[in-house]
Amino acid sequence: MIALYLDEHIPAAVTRGLKRRGVDVLTTQDAENSGKSDAEQLAFARQIGRVLVTFDSDYLVLADKGREHSGIFYCTASKYTTGELISALRIDCEVFLAEEMYNNIEFL
Repeated sequence: MIALYLDEHIPAAVTRGLKRRGVDVLTTQDAENSGKSDAEQLAFARQIGRVLVTFDSDYLVLADKGREHSGIFYCTASKYTTGELISALRIDCEVFLAEEMYNNIEFL
């Protein structure tokens, strides 16, 4: 199963819901990376082998410019309810392998 690194804008309710469902989740806050640049966040996620979950399209720009990453799960903040986002992420964690996500972006 894929391990996730949640950007600082992902609601705490999503984190709690994923953890209750057995998903391996690390938040920006738990990693003490709040306030770091997007490039630093993406590099950190890659270094620890976690797929970044974000609402921030700036990460898509970094990836498009050739920045290597362990994978990105992206959607807009208003697309899903909390429960829908938890379900979508949980399913993607079960469907994809970590190797498949390397330098891949999954639009939720």
